[in-house]
Amino acid sequence: MSTTAEELNQEIAQQSALLNDLRKQQADASALDEVKKKLGDLKRALGQLTGGAKDGGKKKERMLLKTAKGTRDYGPAEMHCREHIERIVKDCFTTYGGSCLDTPVFERKEILAGKYGEDAKLIFDLKDQGGEELALRYDHTVPLARSLAMNGAINAQAKIWQVGKVYRRDNPVMSKGRMREFTQADFDITGQWDSMIPDAELISLVCSVLAKLEVGEFTVKLNHRKILDGIFEVCGVPADKIRTISSAVDKLDKLPWEEVKKEMTAEKGLDPVVADKIGEYVKHKGGPSLLEQLREDKALMANASAKLGIEEMSILFTYLTAYKVIDKISFDMSLARGLDYYTGIIYEAIVEASAPPGFNTANAFASSSSQPSTSSAVPSLAHPKDEKKKKAKKAAEDGEEEEIDESTVGVGSIAAGGRYDNLVGMFTAAAAGEGKKAPNLPCVGVSFGLDRVFAIVWPKWVERGMRSKDTMAYVMAAGDGLLTERVSLVQELRAAGIKTDFLFKNKPKLPAQFAAGEKDEAPFAIILGGDELKEGLVTVKEQKWEFVNGEKTKVQSADQGTKVKRSELIEWIKSSPVYQGWSTGKLI
Repeated sequence: MSTTAEELNQEIAQQSALLNDLRKQQADASALDEVKKKLGDLKRALGQLTGGAKDGGKKKERMLLKTAKGTRDYGPAEMHCREHIERIVKDCFTTYGGSCLDTPVFERKEILAGKYGEDAKLIFDLKDQGGEELALRYDHTVPLARSLAMNGAINAQAKIWQVGKVYRRDNPVMSKGRMREFTQADFDITGQWDSMIPDAELISLVCSVLAKLEVGEFTVKLNHRKILDGIFEVCGVPADKIRTISSAVDKLDKLPWEEVKKEMTAEKGLDPVVADKIGEYVKHKGGPSLLEQLREDKALMANASAKLGIEEMSILFTYLTAYKVIDKISFDMSLARGLDYYTGIIYEAIVEASAPPGFNTANAFASSSSQPSTSSAVPSLAHPKDEKKKKAKKAAEDGEEEEIDESTVGVGSIAAGGRYDNLVGMFTAAAAGEGKKAPNLPCVGVSFGLDRVFAIVWPKWVERGMRSKDTMAYVMAAGDGLLTERVSLVQELRAAGIKTDFLFKNKPKLPAQFAAGEKDEAPFAIILGGDELKEGLVTVKEQKWEFVNGEKTKVQSADQGTKVKRSELIEWIKSSPVYQGWSTGKLI
């Protein structure tokens, strides 16, 4: 093995490149493991070599300047896009009559316990602080339910929205917006209302938000927990396995049926015959016509839970037609939503990038005995479960976490939610004590994953040449600096609501000022000159940009600008097409 840091760095670079090539070639897991092992050995050797120097008997350690796993910084241009996304979402929330709520980013651990099923392992625990066992919030739904319970869970009919960060100790896939720290935007409707009206309102909200965000073609998948639970009961799933089997079914958007069936039977102990019966139901998807097909199933209609769910879905489809969003809906019986607190309608919004690359959900039920496996139907998974377990065990032995190949992972759903009628009651009952009557408050809600939305919108934002900053005007001086005059005009424009800046120099050269304005992508360069000021005039030069070889470049122009009366400048800018279309974020 190499003995100098330079040689080790070269070998690490070579092994990293080899690892990437093998992944692209979908090489055998054994070959990948061998390269990963060598890469790990090289990194450890480098760490020992560079961190082993001693000074006065003390080991020198270099600070590792990086963000924690599953987190990242966002630069100004990216944040401009993210703020644009948030503005659209919040505007839709208020348009639909919502009021804002803010809850703490961490909760008492007992508040979060027992609400997330198999995903409970993803909760970030905090060390004991001041006698309280705490955990970072996993979502906005449970904190909202806790807040409603604290306020008596009175039958308050309300629309409440929240936007903030949540935390999950999951294996991150950063390029797909799957993070450990991420931003969710929630809208919930609380209280007792007539059946399915709030549910339809929320699905309409989802369609409005996604249409305005321009994420591309999207579908809102719907199902009903009562229908799903009825199917499990009719097929013979034991009551104590319904939630765990539901979690397995929920993976059909990214795994073929054979893998899901294997999880049900080999891992969760379900009878294979029962699993096959479930498979015959959950392969169906469609619209109102699927409801008629279910109504003809006598065994299913004899189940009280399934019958009620089918009746409610029928009402919902009527309302969704009135909302004019029925064309965006897919009644998908494989949709399960793994969280324990859902009790009724469930839904999630997906786009083309949601599924893993090469995975076609329409062919998820393809059988090897009836149809050959192809890359476009049932893909060979890069991490089958048995192989994943081996890697996870090996990673644990090495003190490292399992690594995910980003090329095999999709963005996932970008919005999801459902009805949770008993969650608030769980809190009030626990607080009231055994045997005491506690109030309940039915709720239905939706959550938008803004980091996943950003992962879809950002490349389009760049391709379309959108702005990276909101500065509209840049005030400059020709000749003698005119600092006080520049500051005076800047403040005037700012007071009128026009975002304005200037160069912090007493006597800057004009090219330097133009360069600063170009960096800020300010469309109006306002130039002050001594003679023009005496005449009550300023010169406004409109700046424009274009794409040259895929790069955003300012258009060079011989135009000397337009003379505008200083007293009419604000009105002139506000009447311009640039100002009128400013909210779109478009630069080119």
